[in-house]
Amino acid sequence: MLVSLDRALELLPLFRLSDSGEESTTALHLPQGGRWRVLPAPNDRLPGTFDQDVYVELLHRLQEAGHPADGVVRFTLHAFLRAMGRKVDGRTYEQLRAALLRLERTTLEALGPWAGDSVPPTGTFTLVSGVVVERRRGLDRDQLPLFSDLQSAEPGDARATIAAPLREHLAAGRVSYISLPLYRALGSPVARRLYRLLAAVAASGAAGEAALVPGTLDVRDGEVTWVVSLEKLAEHLPLAQRYPSHRQRVLDPAHSVLLEAGVAEAASVRQDGRDWIAEYRVRTDE
Repeated sequence: MLVSLDRALELLPLFRLSDSGEESTTALHLPQGGRWRVLPAPNDRLPGTFDQDVYVELLHRLQEAGHPADGVVRFTLHAFLRAMGRKVDGRTYEQLRAALLRLERTTLEALGPWAGDSVPPTGTFTLVSGVVVERRRGLDRDQLPLFSDLQSAEPGDARATIAAPLREHLAAGRVSYISLPLYRALGSPVARRLYRLLAAVAASGAAGEAALVPGTLDVRDGEVTWVVSLEKLAEHLPLAQRYPSHRQRVLDPAHSVLLEAGVAEAASVRQDGRDWIAEYRVRTDE
């Protein structure tokens, strides 16, 4: 199962690689001269690792629904958590409700070009433009003890509206693809984020949009080689670690996971004099 994602957004930092509230914004200067910020709602944190997985599952369900014109995805919280491979209980129900609301309330701000000439240079939007979670009727809840795999008394029915800018990019074919089973199997949040980023880099290179990608791209014979400074890579993931050696210690295990899974044919971090460089090689014809 391949899931299509907005490749312009995939190049940008959307989710922190932790679920803490240590930072209040994410900011990035873009290769084309624009600026990108992710702003949390008041009294909330930035989206994190759980939210990243919720976002991917939402776009999977949008695709499964045939990309409805209104962008609405309908599901039960129980089925959604099961699909994500998460334990279903009261805590994870609340995690999912909070994540859906966070995706609705977190503001993405683009100042200047961020996705090519066809996209307005300035604007704010959210990943999800509407979320409704309804409690099950009392009669339904009374039946729940009959099912041993349900541990919460109030699973809910939900619907979420995927924001128009995402739907427009998907409809226009400005996409990258990831394998959903492979994404779920990677386990590590850093490896999952790198998988999404490398898919977007490869798709951008194949589409002739190398200007949107930091660093340098070499596209030939069905392969893309991406060389980028470790500092810039850390901004796009994003990584909270400040020192190159600390960043390398975070990336090396994720690189091993990606290489073993066949996501990348090469993935490494090296020091070149005073500079730190990351280099990846991925296929584009699979």
